[in-house]
Amino acid sequence: MNNGIFIIAHAPLASALRQCVLHVFPDAASVLAVLDVQPNTPIEETLQTARITLDMLNTPRTLVLTDMFGATPCNVAQKLVDGIQSRLVTGVNLPMLMRTVTYRNEGMDALVARALAGGTQGIMQVAVSAPQNQQRKHHDQNNHDHQQ
Repeated sequence: MNNGIFIIAHAPLASALRQCVLHVFPDAASVLAVLDVQPNTPIEETLQTARITLDMLNTPRTLVLTDMFGATPCNVAQKLVDGIQSRLVTGVNLPMLMRTVTYRNEGMDALVARALAGGTQGIMQVAVSAPQNQQRKHHDQNNHDHQQ
């Protein structure tokens, strides 16, 4: 049950995300399609290109991921998906995409749940210790911390 994944996003985000995923999952190339939405391109033209790309993906079911709700990529995707053979999730990020590709063989409901979980769980604040809290290196001959 190989699901297709179709990223529609503002240029060059879709292609960049695809390259990142293929770095880790080179075997996913045939099920991962992208459309970089160019500025000032009429929505009808973008929708036509999206339909052609979706047909070329040639998978029984497709999860469409877009970058931002309400923007052109999402508006195009809303006209593209049918809610049965294709589903739409917006707010794509790399953790979401990695999770989606990892579980691409699951049923569509489970895949949507994995995408949402991956996207939200990949967002977190990371604590960074301040330089004044770090121990001084003992081999520093003049006992000065040098910062660039």
